[in-house]
Amino acid sequence: MDENFVAQMKKKLDEMRREIIDQLVAEDEEFRSMASSSDTKDLVDVASNDIDKKLLSALGAQELKKLRLIESALVRIENGKYGICLKSGKAIPEERLEAIPYALYRVEYQSEIERRNR
Repeated sequence: MDENFVAQMKKKLDEMRREIIDQLVAEDEEFRSMASSSDTKDLVDVASNDIDKKLLSALGAQELKKLRLIESALVRIENGKYGICLKSGKAIPEERLEAIPYALYRVEYQSEIERRNR
């Protein structure tokens, strides 16, 4: 996959992660006090490692799931596996990654998974 595209997606994922964390900080006073004494990576670790269930409940289920998918995508970037469908092993089209930078599957496999989960 094109290195420039991956760099763009990494930046976009970092921004999405930051927005979720900022939302959490704004909504939770206890998290806000922790934020003032921690750096960004520490905040991500707190949110993604389930250290404090109260803090995570402030996120809501959808935002927590999204944060985990974003973290997973960033790990795949670091491992050189970003943009590869977990089901087929084929490249996920750039258009799909632009729309959903944390996508795990090509459209056809995602549709199949969603049908099974109904």
